[in-house]
Amino acid sequence: MVTFDTNILVYATAAASDPKAQRSRDLIVRGMQLGWSVLLLQTLAEFSNVAIRKAGIPIDDIRATIAAWRAVLPVQAAEDSDLTAALDAVKAHRLAFWDAMLWAAAERAGVRHLLTEDLQDGFVLQGVRFVNPFERVNDPLIDEILPPS
Repeated sequence: MVTFDTNILVYATAAASDPKAQRSRDLIVRGMQLGWSVLLLQTLAEFSNVAIRKAGIPIDDIRATIAAWRAVLPVQAAEDSDLTAALDAVKAHRLAFWDAMLWAAAERAGVRHLLTEDLQDGFVLQGVRFVNPFERVNDPLIDEILPPS
């Protein structure tokens, strides 16, 4: 199971000519086609915040984008136990709190790969590996977990 951090969703909505946008859209499509992906509610909320605050995207457009993603990928919300797990991860691994919450919900949902450029590439925490999909060295792993069609 794979999930995408907020930055992947933000790039996926950027101009088509941006290489990170193309890569992000490709990865999301692969995840949809294979059925091996889940979106985290926190990621959708963070995407909404960035889209409103930094990109100035109209709320109706944000709502439509999220609805399209939700129509093809299941959404996993955080649960009460994720808070305790996140706090433990902050203490033990010095993760930022919201990154730890994202990890905790992902781990509980059965995610094994969290695609992100924001966390330590290659770090594995209780079975969840942080993978930067924009680092070419990770292409073989990406192709293994999300094979191209």
